[in-house]
This record gives sequence, structure tokens and C-alpha cells, in this order.
Amino acid sequence: MKIMNAKKKAPSSSSYVEKHSGAYRITGTRVSLDSIVYAFRDGQSPESILISFPDLTLEQIYGAITFYLGHQKAVDKYLKEGEVKYEDLRKASRAKNPELYERLARFREAFSRS
Repeated sequence: MKIMNAKKKAPSSSSYVEKHSGAYRITGTRVSLDSIVYAFRDGQSPESILISFPDLTLEQIYGAITFYLGHQKAVDKYLKEGEVKYEDLRKASRAKNPELYERLARFREAFSRS
């Protein structure tokens, strides 16, 4: 009688992250990989990240971090591209709505004095 080694194979880190429409998401959720990576880069532990994302499991968070570490160059490039795109949109919005941003600045200033 042959006894087979029945070790379970751990899921690969890529099974925790998927790319849809150009955005990385935690598989089966709407949570972006960006959110997890930025929290991780800020020094948050997986357990503290879990507090911010209670719909995820600790396993999913560790899987996302493992994915990031295994694909760091590509993910960092993706994040940098997103930051550039955000900055371009922010500048365009400010140029299109200068009065709104002036009013918001005045409000912030008045609010901070209170």
C-alpha cells in the first residue's frame, strides 16, 4: 500500500489579488491593493490594517502584502502612475473651478481660527 504525501499547497499570493480594468483589487472584493500597500508602507501591521478593512480577512491582507513584495517593482510603478494621474486631475479641477477652491480655502482658514 502506497502512502501519498498529502501536504496541502498554500495558495499563491497572486490568488489574493486580481487586476480588473487596470486596477489591482483584493480578489472577490472592491478593496484596492493600493489601500493595503499604502497602509503597509506607512508602517501599519496587518492586524491594524484589518481594523480599517473589516470585510477582509487577515489571510487576505497577508496575501496582498505578499503579492506586493513579490511584485514590488510592477506595483510601485502602477502606484506612481496613479499618483501622477491623480495630480493631473487635481490640477485640472483647480484650473476649471478656481472660485470654488478660493471659497474652500477661505472656509478652511476661518474654521481653523475658531
